[in-house]
Amino acid sequence: MDNFTIMIRAPIEQYNWLMDRGDPRLKNWPLVESPSPTIVLCLLYVYFVKILGPELMANRKPLDLRYLMMVYNFFMIILNSYIFISAGVYGWFGKYSLLCQPMDYSMSRDGYGMAQISWVYYISKFVDFFDSIFFILRKKFSQVTNLHVIHHGLMPLVVWSGLKFCPGGHGSFSGFLNSFVHIIMYTYYGLAACGPKIQKYLWWKKYITTFQMIQFVAVFIHGNLLLVYDCGFPKFYAYELMVIAVLFFSLFFNYFTKTYRKSKQQ
Repeated sequence: MDNFTIMIRAPIEQYNWLMDRGDPRLKNWPLVESPSPTIVLCLLYVYFVKILGPELMANRKPLDLRYLMMVYNFFMIILNSYIFISAGVYGWFGKYSLLCQPMDYSMSRDGYGMAQISWVYYISKFVDFFDSIFFILRKKFSQVTNLHVIHHGLMPLVVWSGLKFCPGGHGSFSGFLNSFVHIIMYTYYGLAACGPKIQKYLWWKKYITTFQMIQFVAVFIHGNLLLVYDCGFPKFYAYELMVIAVLFFSLFFNYFTKTYRKSKQQ
């Protein structure tokens, strides 16, 4: 066997070994076996919102999507409420420890139920893409900021890695908290889609951004607890969540300061 063949085979074997370490309960679940579908969908999302979508809409009138957006936002409120309540029932409403929660890889009601709701949460990150798609179709190109694209483009990848290897336990706290934040966020979006008569009462948009930043701080602190307590939960995912929490906090903080401090000065 020549050196080139060895160089090619080694990464492939390491990749196969890593994929074999995934949760066996989820082996045949849609989109879980390999990261490739998730990567492709995320790249297609970025391509559409940054290149293809603006080109298609350049010489077209913005679409009136008010009623579609109202239905979409109402659906997202229901979906995120289902995720939040289910994750709470299966663990975070008292069964799980906030300090350090090990993984339950069993087929028990709580263990398998948390894995199932983790998959639903993962799928919801693709449904979130429609936020950006609606902006493009309405020709609200300025709303599709780098923060917006990075946040939506990375989340499915981050959630996939947790779903693949540890769908539950300590790492599921981030999805539990994020789904609650999204209930509030989509409630705001749903009301905003109702038109100017409702929009004038929506003074609390900046507090949603503040709540999102608090969320990232909470996820970072919660992940750090694994450096103090050891309950057997895979630390790699906690580290991954901490890195993402720092990245997203920085992006949201930058957006907050540019948007709201600038508006105060004007």
